[in-house]
Amino acid sequence: MADALTQEQIDAMLNSALTGGLIEPAAEPKAEIKDYDFRAPKKMTKERIKTLDSIFENYARLMSSYLTGLLRLYCKVSLASIEEQKYFEFNNALPDYVVMGIVDLQLNDEEVEDVTTIVQLSNSLTYIMIDRLLGGKGEYKDSERDFTEIEVSIMDGIVKNMARLFREPWESYVELTPVLVKIETNSRVISNVNYDDTMIIAALEITISETKTIVSVCMPAVELDALMAKYTNFTAKGGKKGDSVKEYERKESIMSTLSQSLLNVTAVLGETNLDMAEVLGLQTGDIIPLGKSIDGNIKLNVGGSAWFDGKLGVFNSKKAVKIENVLRTDFTNG
Repeated sequence: MADALTQEQIDAMLNSALTGGLIEPAAEPKAEIKDYDFRAPKKMTKERIKTLDSIFENYARLMSSYLTGLLRLYCKVSLASIEEQKYFEFNNALPDYVVMGIVDLQLNDEEVEDVTTIVQLSNSLTYIMIDRLLGGKGEYKDSERDFTEIEVSIMDGIVKNMARLFREPWESYVELTPVLVKIETNSRVISNVNYDDTMIIAALEITISETKTIVSVCMPAVELDALMAKYTNFTAKGGKKGDSVKEYERKESIMSTLSQSLLNVTAVLGETNLDMAEVLGLQTGDIIPLGKSIDGNIKLNVGGSAWFDGKLGVFNSKKAVKIENVLRTDFTNG
C-alpha cells in the first residue's frame, strides 16, 4: 500500500499541474541491508528469541513495579531490544565508570552450566536513584568520576533486588535462585566474561520523570542456548521438573471436588413407544406393556446415561435396585 502524501507534496503537484511542469516521481526508498558475519553465525533461533521476548517482557513489568515503589515516582519499563553482540563491542560502548552487577543464576541442574549474567545500569539511572533515595528530587547531573563507597552500598542493595526479580519470569522454564555476586564500577576489569564471547543483550528502556535511561542484561549466548535447548523443549512437551507431582495434585484436587458432587440416579423399569392419540386416550387403570420380563434386569441411569443394571427389590421396606453389571467402564479409566 502506497504511503500517504504530505500537504507539501500535494501543493507541489497542484502547482506543477497549473504551470504545466512535469511531476517527478517520488524516489523509491532504499532497502536496508545488513551485513552477515559468516565467521560468527547467530547462536539463537527466532523461536528462542521469541521466548526471551516473553521472559524479558515479564521482567520489565516486575522491574516497573519495583522501581515505582522504591523511588515513589512513576517508572515505565519496556523491552527495547534483544540482540546478539560480541562482548568487547558491548563493553567498548560503555563509559569507564558504570555500575555493573555480576549475577549468578544458580541453576538447580548439574547438567547445565551456570549462566553468569551482567546487569548494567546507565549512569543517568544510577544517579537519579541515588539522588532520590538520599532525599533529592531524582535529578541527574552528568559526572565523569568513580562512585563513592556509600553510592556503591546503595546500588548493591538495589541490584540485589533486581537480580531476585529474574526468578519469576524464568520459573515456567527452569528453577533458579539468582544472587548478586558482586558490584563492579569499572567496566574494563570484568573478568567473568571473555571479550570475544557472543552475548545476548536485552536492553530495557526505563522512563523516570520524563528521563529515559537504559538497563542492559548481558548473558553468554552459548550457555543460554544450551539452557533453553533443554528446558524450553521440555516445557513444550508438558512441563518442567516437578510438574508431574503438580499434575497429580491437580488431578487429585479435581477428583476430590467431583466426588462431592450430587448426581441423579434413575432406575428405568422399561421403555415403550405410544402414539399421541394413545397417550391422550389413557385412563386410570389402563395397562401399558413394557416388553420386559418381571424377572429381568432394569437399567440405572446416572446423569441421563446408562451405567449399571440390576434386580428390582426391597430394602428396609423401600424400593431398591441390586447392581449386577457395570455397563459403562470409561469413567474408571485414568
